[in-house]
Amino acid sequence: MRPASVPAPVGAASAMLLVGTSTAVSATIADYPVLTGQALRYALAAAILLAVVRHQRLPRVRLTPRDILLLAALAATGLAGFNLFLVEATRHAGPAMIATVVGAVPLVLALVGPLAERRRPAARTVGAATVVALGAAVAAGLGSGSPTGLLLSLGALAGEVAFSLLAVPLLPRLGPLRVAAYPAALSVPLLLAAGLALDGTASLRAPTLGEGAAFVYLGAIVTAAAFFLWYDALRRLGADRAGLFAGLVPIGALLTTVVLGLGGAGPADVAGALIVAAGVALGLRQPAAPRRALRLVGTADKS
Repeated sequence: MRPASVPAPVGAASAMLLVGTSTAVSATIADYPVLTGQALRYALAAAILLAVVRHQRLPRVRLTPRDILLLAALAATGLAGFNLFLVEATRHAGPAMIATVVGAVPLVLALVGPLAERRRPAARTVGAATVVALGAAVAAGLGSGSPTGLLLSLGALAGEVAFSLLAVPLLPRLGPLRVAAYPAALSVPLLLAAGLALDGTASLRAPTLGEGAAFVYLGAIVTAAAFFLWYDALRRLGADRAGLFAGLVPIGALLTTVVLGLGGAGPADVAGALIVAAGVALGLRQPAAPRRALRLVGTADKS
């Protein structure tokens, strides 16, 4: 896992497509306690990432009180909080509405990311993020739900945004491997406690063989690999430009669903995918270089 080995746009796209595959895989563990399952997933990911940190013999970094506070906040909001809001939202709203709300991540990052760095959001990136969010909404469909479901979906959206924004100040000192590993480890006790509070001791049952295989995929690929790729790209692209790739999550879900034979791609799915692709391309397009001033040639310039 070396940051320079993967171009930042490729890493960001791969990360979000991998995250999208979790939708279909999660269908195979629907009967397992959700929050406990997430704790297992993050525990495995943390173990893998910390093993890589040790194997690469990265220089030791002493955590400051600010680092610890940010890591704890990232674990509580971007991981544990996001999953808790998402689980509760499914009790009050349909998946389409939840996906549409959370699909606004690119737009929020395009606006808030630059402001957090004390710079003005780029008009091109904001416009591209709007296109990406629109494409995600088209792909997901505008579902129905209650006001409570909407508020919980907004909570999940806030957690998803925090997952990136809280990592930005940590990445220069800690690097993407540690920023991916430490919050994953910190989120495990939080998720286990939330699972016990919601489901009691029934949340602690051992997974079946099939469920265990799903958790291995979610932990090793969707979490360890995808988190590293995302944070590496976030460090190099910035929150606003990297956020554009969050629109690829429903595309990854669609592709996985089709490949596994769990469903087909309808016109809205294809249209949404094309809109997302157009938005990402627009946001990554470099602005034209300013033209050099024309040289004035006249007899008055001649001696």
